[in-house]
Amino acid sequence: MKIVIAGAGSVGRSIARELLSHEHEVTLIDKKPSKLKVASVAEADWILADACSPDALKEAGVANCDVMVAATGDDKSNLVISLLAKTEFGVPRCVARVNNYVNEWMFDATWGVDVPVSTPRLMTGLVEEAVSVGTPVRIFTFHEARVDLHAAVIPSTSKLVDRRIGDVQLPPTVVLSALLRDGKPISPDPDGVIVAQDELLFLVPRKADLLAQVAELVRGEEPQAEEPETITEQ
Repeated sequence: MKIVIAGAGSVGRSIARELLSHEHEVTLIDKKPSKLKVASVAEADWILADACSPDALKEAGVANCDVMVAATGDDKSNLVISLLAKTEFGVPRCVARVNNYVNEWMFDATWGVDVPVSTPRLMTGLVEEAVSVGTPVRIFTFHEARVDLHAAVIPSTSKLVDRRIGDVQLPPTVVLSALLRDGKPISPDPDGVIVAQDELLFLVPRKADLLAQVAELVRGEEPQAEEPETITEQ
């Protein structure tokens, strides 16, 4: 794939190195000469220009790229870059970095963003996931599908302990995608049994009361929902 990355700071360069290791074609663009550390990512193409300018994006070959990554340290710039890439150049996929979580609500299709990546939100979720037991914690968001990935550690007091997975009733449209046990992922086999300290990964659509029902389920309280679905093997 051809990928253009706006923002050649530590984040942009790290992304570029990872993508290059997967044999993708990468172009880095930044308006600050001090950021153009070409030797650090020698395999990439480098352009000194303001990515908020349509002319600069044209020079970077955005019209022919598969993915635009707006990874600058400024949220306003990332939104403008994403919008230009999507509306002016028809880029199929725009990934944008969210620097300040209070701006996260703007990073959606209105501004041309297909996938927002909020480092503060991700780090918060990972911290909560590491210390929370019995409470679902949002780990990742699929914005286009409006579905969130939640992790929940089963407490020893939960009624789910020693329950057969196939006997657990999920709220409608909620999917149990995996279990984590002793540091290893486990497929949710209907004949498997849940044990204390298992970490369950749920895909939960952003609909009223669904997350509350999942929280009740984790605590061992059967959710009061219509047309419950039985967990099936993924």
